[in-house]
Amino acid sequence: MTVRIVRLGTPRAAGEGLRVGTVRRPPRGVPAARFALDDWYDVRYPNLAPSAETMKLGQGARTEREWAAFARKFRAEMAKPEASRTLDLLAALSHTADFSVGCYCADESRCHRSVLRELLAARGAQIG
Repeated sequence: MTVRIVRLGTPRAAGEGLRVGTVRRPPRGVPAARFALDDWYDVRYPNLAPSAETMKLGQGARTEREWAAFARKFRAEMAKPEASRTLDLLAALSHTADFSVGCYCADESRCHRSVLRELLAARGAQIG
C-alpha cells in the first residue's frame, strides 16, 4: 500500500486508488461531474493547500532563496494542529490503502506537493 504524489489532470496509474486534490480551487472550466472522470481528483481537500498568500510566494519564486522562503512558510502552515493531524492520518493510511495526493503544477520541484512528499515521508508514509 502506498500514497502517490501526482499531478492532477494526468492519467491515473494502475492501482492508484482515491485521488485527493490538495488545491484551493477546482480546475477552471471543468464541470464538477467531470472532476473524477477526467482524472482531476475524487475529493478536493484544500486543508493541505498553501494559503492564498503563501501560494503567491511559491508562484512568484524565481530563485532558490525565494523557493526556500515559500517552503518555510508552507511548512509552518502544515505544522498547525489540523494540518499536522491530517498528515499523520495520511501517513498511517499509506500503510493500509492505496491513494494519491496532488496539485495542478507541471513541475513538482516548484510545487507544494514536493513539500507534502517530504512531510509525509518524515511521518513514515509509504510513498510510491
